[in-house]
Amino acid sequence: MTKISVDPTVRAEAMTSKAWPFVEARKLLARVERKVKQGGEEPKEIIFETGYGPSGLPHIGTFGEVSRTSMVRFAFETLSDIPTRLICFSDDMDGLRKVPDNVENKKVLADNLGKALTNVPDPYGTHDSFGAHNNARLQAFLDDFGFEYEFLSSTDCYKSGHFDAGLMRVLETYDDVMKIMVATLRQERAGTYSPFLPIHPETEIVMQVPMDEINVKDGTIIWTDPDTKKQYETSVKGGACKLQWKPDWAMRWHVLGIDYEMAGKDLIDSVKVGNKVCRVLGSQPPEGFNYELFLDEKGQKISKSVGNGLTIDEWLRYASPESLQMFMYQKPMTAKRLYFDIIPKNVDEYFSHVSGFKRQDIKQQLNNPAWHIHKGEIPASDMPVSFALLLNLVSASNAQDAEVLWGFIERYAPGTSPQTHPDLDKMVGYAINYFADFVKPTKKFRAPTDQERAAMEDLSKRLGELDIDSDGETIQTVVYAVGKDHGFEPLRSWFSALYEVLLGQSQGPRFGSFTALYGIKQTRDLIAKGLTGDLIEA
Repeated sequence: MTKISVDPTVRAEAMTSKAWPFVEARKLLARVERKVKQGGEEPKEIIFETGYGPSGLPHIGTFGEVSRTSMVRFAFETLSDIPTRLICFSDDMDGLRKVPDNVENKKVLADNLGKALTNVPDPYGTHDSFGAHNNARLQAFLDDFGFEYEFLSSTDCYKSGHFDAGLMRVLETYDDVMKIMVATLRQERAGTYSPFLPIHPETEIVMQVPMDEINVKDGTIIWTDPDTKKQYETSVKGGACKLQWKPDWAMRWHVLGIDYEMAGKDLIDSVKVGNKVCRVLGSQPPEGFNYELFLDEKGQKISKSVGNGLTIDEWLRYASPESLQMFMYQKPMTAKRLYFDIIPKNVDEYFSHVSGFKRQDIKQQLNNPAWHIHKGEIPASDMPVSFALLLNLVSASNAQDAEVLWGFIERYAPGTSPQTHPDLDKMVGYAINYFADFVKPTKKFRAPTDQERAAMEDLSKRLGELDIDSDGETIQTVVYAVGKDHGFEPLRSWFSALYEVLLGQSQGPRFGSFTALYGIKQTRDLIAKGLTGDLIEA
């Protein structure tokens, strides 16, 4: 439970800020005000929740929900003195319906289909169950990011009796819950549907069977095994059964008193159903919004079972945690590609926002992604070299060694070192990894045209006439002049030629900045290799 001290000026400005976390936080504030106006007491705390289905390894979409919810949470704490909590809930009592594509030892999972995830052996052999393994992976990552949260396991909540009162309430309102659910189902499914899923006492399978009878007084359900025709009476309490996921979601809101939970756009209808069931159970549904989905490089929805997208570990091999949060902050209601090629842009945008923060007024600062990423405590940042520029330095120099790259950087920006600029040192490591895995395998050099050859020879000559310590702007002016003098129209085609002939790629940084970093002599040597065809042969 957290409570922070907020500057009154900041709070007043936040009340009208258009930053989406504040827009969401004001919905929660309005929820509190409605309750008080209706004669209720101000809540002692506001509870946020995120959900995780551990049928597959955690992916960035899972992280995104925690990250974005945390941003809304902090925005609310800026607006109100009411303490808050964030619950990260794992649906680890769900039955394993299919074997994920991106896991080891698939046979272990295939042999246990239908069982609750916490009853399925861990194919990695490190935890008591597959569910426990995936839960641990999620928590380790969230801990590394420093999120403040409380982890709850569905299995623990069911078996400990924490959900017993909620399950009895579903049993008591069984007909009303069924009416809501059946209206959403196809006719053939409606005939066999039940919100209760008993755990088979012999096979441990999470059974999807119709109810023969419900007994509210005893808190039990009676059902028949469709294979053996044997009838069972199962208590709804103590983890002997669970709920179908939509009623389960609503019951969780009801029992835990959830005030806010966001969900993907694909769950809009499910949220509406859950809201109806929550009201039947006697509670007000939580506030929230539906974010757009992440897409892979082919424009398909990413899935943790298919593994068609970036994993959390993959992003962190190539960029900082803050750059990932930057990606999550930007336009949450717009579908976005989540693939390796978006990493450099997010790295540089993050540092751009951090470096510009102190020059902004309060209104601008509250709209700055860095404010939401760092909870208003923006770190000092001095980043003399962009990530995009570092990538091209690695590419041109073929120097996949941090010490060599620092030699270029220290000449370009005297006084910098791994000790004085630790963030830049991390970026050097990220750039080396990114280049080796994604840039180097796709580099494709070409020979220059006659027009391009003449222009590059002229560029090399003019660079040789400059002072060796000329800055990027001075060099960029020369590059522009050469392009114009040699009749490139549009001028963009001149820069494309430089990138394709000298760097083996279709796009690149400001060529003046690159030359200042790489060195005028080294750039002239690179031009010479491009003109002789040595780069193509290499």
